[in-house]
Amino acid sequence: MQRNWHATVITVSDSPERRDAQDDASGDLIVERLGTLPAEIVCRQGVPDDVEEIRSAVSEAIGRSDLVILTGGTGLGPRDVTPQAILPLLDYQVPGIEEAMRRDGLLSTPYAMLSRQVVGVIKGRLVIALPGSPRAVGECLNSIWPALPHALCLLVGDTSPHERRADARVEPGNDHPPM
Repeated sequence: MQRNWHATVITVSDSPERRDAQDDASGDLIVERLGTLPAEIVCRQGVPDDVEEIRSAVSEAIGRSDLVILTGGTGLGPRDVTPQAILPLLDYQVPGIEEAMRRDGLLSTPYAMLSRQVVGVIKGRLVIALPGSPRAVGECLNSIWPALPHALCLLVGDTSPHERRADARVEPGNDHPPM
């Protein structure tokens, strides 16, 4: 069953330039990829690395989106607070998606183990916190893309079998799944 999803993209950064959609390569990559889901972007915004601002943006997005993707603030730096902001909001985590992203990231860099991607569900909506680097965002999306449509369907109660394509996995360096 082909659905059109509603999505919000939130860029977390202390850099005002990066929070501006005109200078946000990671956010651009997410928006481009979501167009193939297909998903309508109902909101795209930037917020500073601040727990309360991140929580507020995610809470607002849940009311209008099936999928909320954040980029940035998942590292080990003192201002990387995205996980701390969203973990208390989650009804439950989806550790398999988190594990898949880190596992696949380790194929390109040992630093992938330092990223704190978080994936979970709030009120039946999928929330995914990705790293801030465009390369890492592309790798993470490649990793989860084959399962993402099925996950979204399950969250709305659609448990019918979905086509499972063996070729749906994307090779590193190719930012788009096969069509």
